[in-house]
Amino acid sequence: MVSIETKGDRTLFFDFLPMGLGKIKGCEVRLHLYTVPGHAKYLSTRKMVLRGVDGLVFVADSMEVQRKNNMESLRDLQQNLKEYDLSIYKIPLVLQFNKRDLATGGPSVMSLDQMEKELNGQLKIPSFPASAIRGESIGATLKKCLELTLKSLQKDLNWDA
Repeated sequence: MVSIETKGDRTLFFDFLPMGLGKIKGCEVRLHLYTVPGHAKYLSTRKMVLRGVDGLVFVADSMEVQRKNNMESLRDLQQNLKEYDLSIYKIPLVLQFNKRDLATGGPSVMSLDQMEKELNGQLKIPSFPASAIRGESIGATLKKCLELTLKSLQKDLNWDA
């Protein structure tokens, strides 16, 4: 967990994991992974970590009680990207529907069809049902995000395939 002191009494909190991935076409590839809680009080943190972003994973909570928060967070993401002159429809983006493990006897969980319709109906991007606590689909989600991001960078930098 990283904390950054900001102006006033606010402190920003997020997880940060830097990784070097080697070179592609002579360019050093570094991966900076940030995780930011979706709670409204972390809005400024979520906005800050988007500066210079090349690819994203949006993690939605599968619990029914989080339905509204998921939608608001996705709208916030779209607005925050817009403020950096980025489009939610053009940036490499993957959806992850977390807490799928709760579907068996836990709190009320939305169906995957409902989550796809509400969160991915317009975006039409890759999505993965997941369970962070069990480690299910975490690697697949990250792999797809990296794949889309590298393809986007390849196109933007005119690298040969």
